Amino acid sequence: MKPGDALKGELRTTPRRISMAKYACVGKDLPRVDGPAKVTGDAVYCADIYLKGMLHGKMLRSPHPHARIIHIDTTKAEKLPGVRAVVTGSDTTGRKYGGVVADKQPLATDKVRYVGDEVGAVAADSVDIAEEALDLIQVEYEVFPAVFDPFEATKPGAPRIHDHVENNISYHALYQWGEPVDRLVDKCDVVLEDSFRTHSQIHAYLEPHCSVASWDQNGNVTVWATSQGPHTVKVELAKTLGIPEHKLRVIKPTLGGGFGGKRHVIEPYVAAALLSKKSGRPVKVEYTREEEYTVSRHRHPMNIFLKIGARKDGKLVFFDARNVVDNGAYNSSGMAITFYAGQSLASIYRVKGVRYDARLVYTNTNFGGPFRGYGSLQMRFALESMLDMVAEEIGMDPAELRMHNAIEGPTVTLDKKRVTSCGLKECIREVVTSSNWKEKRKRTGSVRGLGMACYDYASGFKSHYPHDSSSAIIKVNDDGSVDLFSGASDIGQGSDTTLCQIAAEVLGIDIERIKIFTADTEIAPLDLGTYGSRVTFMAGNAVKRAALEVQDLLAKEVAEELEAAPGDILFEGSRIFVAGSPQRGFSFTEAVKMTLNKKGLILVGRGSYDPPTELINLGTGEGQVSPTYSYGAQAAEVEVDPETGSVKVEKIYTAADCGFAINPLSLHGQAHGSAVCGLGMALFERPFLHEGRVLNPSFLDYQIPTSLDVPEIDSILVETIDPEGPFGAKGVCEGYQVPAAPAIANAIYHATGIRIKEIPLNPEEILKGLERQKRQRSET
Repeated sequence: MKPGDALKGELRTTPRRISMAKYACVGKDLPRVDGPAKVTGDAVYCADIYLKGMLHGKMLRSPHPHARIIHIDTTKAEKLPGVRAVVTGSDTTGRKYGGVVADKQPLATDKVRYVGDEVGAVAADSVDIAEEALDLIQVEYEVFPAVFDPFEATKPGAPRIHDHVENNISYHALYQWGEPVDRLVDKCDVVLEDSFRTHSQIHAYLEPHCSVASWDQNGNVTVWATSQGPHTVKVELAKTLGIPEHKLRVIKPTLGGGFGGKRHVIEPYVAAALLSKKSGRPVKVEYTREEEYTVSRHRHPMNIFLKIGARKDGKLVFFDARNVVDNGAYNSSGMAITFYAGQSLASIYRVKGVRYDARLVYTNTNFGGPFRGYGSLQMRFALESMLDMVAEEIGMDPAELRMHNAIEGPTVTLDKKRVTSCGLKECIREVVTSSNWKEKRKRTGSVRGLGMACYDYASGFKSHYPHDSSSAIIKVNDDGSVDLFSGASDIGQGSDTTLCQIAAEVLGIDIERIKIFTADTEIAPLDLGTYGSRVTFMAGNAVKRAALEVQDLLAKEVAEELEAAPGDILFEGSRIFVAGSPQRGFSFTEAVKMTLNKKGLILVGRGSYDPPTELINLGTGEGQVSPTYSYGAQAAEVEVDPETGSVKVEKIYTAADCGFAINPLSLHGQAHGSAVCGLGMALFERPFLHEGRVLNPSFLDYQIPTSLDVPEIDSILVETIDPEGPFGAKGVCEGYQVPAAPAIANAIYHATGIRIKEIPLNPEEILKGLERQKRQRSET
């Protein structure tokens, strides 16, 4: 292969979107259906909910990272005027929750395992009274030694955080895909190995966790929750409370950001319900900003040791990774995240063998949970950084190395993922063109640099549930308006708009006719929630099927009236007519009224979708966990200040294989938001801990990107039209964030020759590296 051959192809220099289909509603830049309510302040968030007689709840937390609870005395707190209820672990069922391996109690009964672990809760007439009552609760602890580092936690003699878990190893994954790695070493011209480290990251959504619970005299409980998946929360919360599921209703109001952090049951949901039961009044429990930083789930820190083998011609041969993951005190989604980090090794590049050896380790720190990217960001930082190191070693352009090894669809990966559509190579070409890659990479001796990284991401993820389904109901009213009921949760990503567009397209009507009702377990059909970039794919397919059922009902009635075949009836422009004869038909409203008056039908369509996926084989790590996968490439252009070591990202170029862009405007918005969050992971965000206590629990001290840090972002949509997706669409939003950190790290290396192996970047490392280079130049 000649240099540059892999990058040749049809390069597009101007389009920001490559359209492969024409529709009336989908594929259009439409504004959000929830936009007016949000910009006018009419949107109701959980904190806005006030019920008659509502009390305010606060939670008592452990000051120790590791201790046994000897005794709790709530007498003084209960006697304080204005206090209506106090609960402790003795008021719970004792059931644990927290993912595949349930290990967390809503209120601790035996041990506390991190600073902030929940011990009790109080409901009072005001927040001030509730906080005063917390100070009156007396807890006697037996303090134990604590361990805060995952490597120290696995050493002999380390404090055992969970009594039944040896060496504090919650989960050990060892997978070998393809040919054995040890046999492939001799087939390589180059073998490189290095270590990489990523730290924790806080979700930093504007809306803190909040819950309002009302437990009535008949034992029925309604919980308003900042949840990304009311139906799954209902199942887990009912078990935790020890009540039948039909006694529990979960409602998600407008959500002020989620990013994965609001996917599961969390302690305020349980505490609010217990306090409501005991007091006989509604109770609201709302986190402070400090609590968000100190006790809510965060991104898992990972310590990755990676080895890559390659040939001189640029062919990658194997990936070999060890990963030590800091789980914190409890599991949450730690097992699945650790597993998915390993799957990133086998997903987008053609190699002969992959080995993944990972340990998920308990420590006495706040615990990790789902965060946008779900483990793949950490592994991609290591892998994509090291691919640039391999490219330099063999003298190949980094973009060309990726093109030379990128997968194409249809194919089956080493870990048995079945790829039905893949636009990865096209995304690389788009980024190379839009960034002027070849010219800018020629620059040497400059403080400006350009780096690249690639990614893939699932469209749903079948883990421990036997299904990954979504359902929808569409009811057509006699005035021609449409009520759409979906269990899907819009958490700010715009899925309500997407689902309305799909329904409008199938029914041939304007989107303004559709009113959507979602995320209320009493009225909305089943959906597993917003995670894994699954909503457009799963809920979109369900809505499309429901709309097609309505279409069939109307088509039969109209065809009978017009003496035509149902298959010849078209739905376009808010009319229903015979194909080829637009004049032979009715307006949508006329057709609806005719149908209802003629037969008294209830015009309802039902749709459900469960993708052709399979549960993870935990023994082999193999399986089709998602119905399809999105792909993309991203380049970052940076400028490094040699005086301070600080890095400014000047521009980001991103191209995403989205299948089909149902709402391009929304996708570009997701590209921008994700890039900024990835920028924070790469350069800014890190909670600092001392003896398990977070030292920077505020926006003032925990640095996130501001508007002054946001670069220009060039977003390109590549449409491959997936055969299984609704109108060919894939889930794409989470994946946008995955390549940001390695692209920035690779750009820093291009600018300075300093390889970043730990994020977020410490500017001191840049300065030290520049000083070393200066000494080396003076010595030579």
